[in-house]
Amino acid sequence: MALEHAIMVSLAERPGTGYEIAQQFDRSIGHFWSATHQQVYRTLKKLHADGLVDFEPVIQDGRPDKKVYQLSDDGREALAKWVATPTPVTPLRNELGVKIRGAEHGDLAAIILELEQYRADSQRLLGLYEGFAAKDYPDPDTLTGRKLHQHLVLRGGIRAAHSVVQWCDEVIAGLTRELHEQPAQ
Repeated sequence: MALEHAIMVSLAERPGTGYEIAQQFDRSIGHFWSATHQQVYRTLKKLHADGLVDFEPVIQDGRPDKKVYQLSDDGREALAKWVATPTPVTPLRNELGVKIRGAEHGDLAAIILELEQYRADSQRLLGLYEGFAAKDYPDPDTLTGRKLHQHLVLRGGIRAAHSVVQWCDEVIAGLTRELHEQPAQ
């Protein structure tokens, strides 16, 4: 997926300024596809040049004018085509996994500490997602349309974060056992 598609999805949900779209990435979309504010603005410029978004200038008194972006007809067509295109399975790319694979060549205690921090960060992310679910989707069985789609993506995030926490527990236990079984040097 390209950032272009994430921005187009955001604009399909509601028109917005570059700042508003960047804020949406900070609050929600960014948990699944991150982008800096600069990347959002650069991509909006490209999408506009490609004819996939339009904007309406809004005159502001004493401040620079702002642009409110929305999908163009070509943008809606491109988004529909992208949504209909099969998504390939992407292989796992995880730097921490490679470190664990090479653990025998490093300091097990340091790797365990890194894993404990990784687990704590993943647990915080899981808590954040679960908080969003409880606050924004208290009755998920009644959801339809956009709210259902957002909830389903959030459920994927919850499951992924939960899985990472469990994996960290397993790896920490295994490496800790190995560390304690090593002969003193």
